[in-house]
Amino acid sequence: MRRRLLCLALPLLIAAAPGALHAQPQGELRIGVEAAYPPFSELGPDGRLKGFDIDIANALCTQLKLRCRLVQTEFDAMIPSLRAKKLDAIVASMSITEERSKAVDFSRVYYRSGNRFIGREADRFEITAAGTKGKRIGVQRNTINDRFVTAVFKEATIVRYARQDEAYLDLLSGRVDGVVVDAIAGSSGFLKTPQGKGYAFRGPVFDDPKYFGLGAGIAVRKGDTALRDRIDAALDALLASGEHRRMQARYFDIDISPPRPGTPAPSR
Repeated sequence: MRRRLLCLALPLLIAAAPGALHAQPQGELRIGVEAAYPPFSELGPDGRLKGFDIDIANALCTQLKLRCRLVQTEFDAMIPSLRAKKLDAIVASMSITEERSKAVDFSRVYYRSGNRFIGREADRFEITAAGTKGKRIGVQRNTINDRFVTAVFKEATIVRYARQDEAYLDLLSGRVDGVVVDAIAGSSGFLKTPQGKGYAFRGPVFDDPKYFGLGAGIAVRKGDTALRDRIDAALDALLASGEHRRMQARYFDIDISPPRPGTPAPSR
């Protein structure tokens, strides 16, 4: 868990409910998504957005009975764009952290996943603060992995990228010794691809809530409790109906579901 604003935006053919969200242009809900974080969000061969986050965004629009527009946005521009009212919500595998919660409000968690170090199988250095001394570690800029690696791997050189695929390219070229990324994104988006041959997860799962938060949530502007509550209700409906599980089964071979509606989230 997830950057400049790009021009591409894909309208969804979903009719707006009468009187819905008058604060938005013509009843439109603008949702910030990324297109460089497979299998959560990417552009398919036909140029259309696809992935788990995209499916979640589309399903929310259906539940909310709103006309939505998906706005392709680089990750580190998402919160500034939301606060500047260029977006109304963010669906981009954004982890709920204490720091981010000072700037935006979050929905309930819609999935959870650990984070891992990916490196060459042949390498033997330990994935510890001491073991990575002098190594170059790639991370996506302004993500929880950036924060974690910067704080923990103090004697490594941290190389930051606008997009996760740029980090993979530098790993392949040898310009970095490893990358730290969401485990699901790293598995499906790199290790299971032809480029991932000779690379593997190394070291432990990183999931300390101090750095990684409580899971991925949907961000809205601070104080927009009406939209947040509607999104929470829509997510609860997707979980209760089984649609959330059906959507994730298209992409993952593990269960990333959050607690079911009415089940307290674990204290972490």
